[in-house]
Amino acid sequence: MKKNILIIASLAIIAVLIMVLNAESKGEKMELATFGAGCFWGVEANFQKINGVEYTDVGYSGGETDNPTYKEVCYSDTKHAEVVHLKFDPAKVSYRDLCKAFFKMHDPTTLNRQGPDHGDQYRSVIFYHSDEQKKTAQEVKDELNASTYKGKIVTFIEKYDKFWMGEDYHQDYYKKRGISGCATH
Repeated sequence: MKKNILIIASLAIIAVLIMVLNAESKGEKMELATFGAGCFWGVEANFQKINGVEYTDVGYSGGETDNPTYKEVCYSDTKHAEVVHLKFDPAKVSYRDLCKAFFKMHDPTTLNRQGPDHGDQYRSVIFYHSDEQKKTAQEVKDELNASTYKGKIVTFIEKYDKFWMGEDYHQDYYKKRGISGCATH
């Protein structure tokens, strides 16, 4: 049974890589984005609904431990955040629109907490992949801080370093269970 699951997971990864390579060989320019907004299950489900988001993975970024496990992130001081790491087509959706969607998916005014989940692994954070993404993320945060929220937005904007893939059972969590999503704030 475990062998069959590994084979299926491997084939799925290969299929995604083939799609990405085909898109890149056609001259389509894809970009990466990484967002943390609390529990990654609901955040991933929300990003998957956005036209132009080509694929998502959930995992961990912003910490000090190589290849952390979910248990380590939750119960140790790894300093990682639960994140959604995605590839998107900027011809279909702008990074600015992804940032705006991100802020709507959670309460960015609560420090290290989203709903019942608390701890720095649930912090609101945008990991930028370029100086342009950093500028855009900060602009969107400033615009929303001035107009939308009663409290101050506490979202961190940090340079992307590494993404560690979460365990397989976390990937596409809601899709696998036939759940449409949850309120993330």
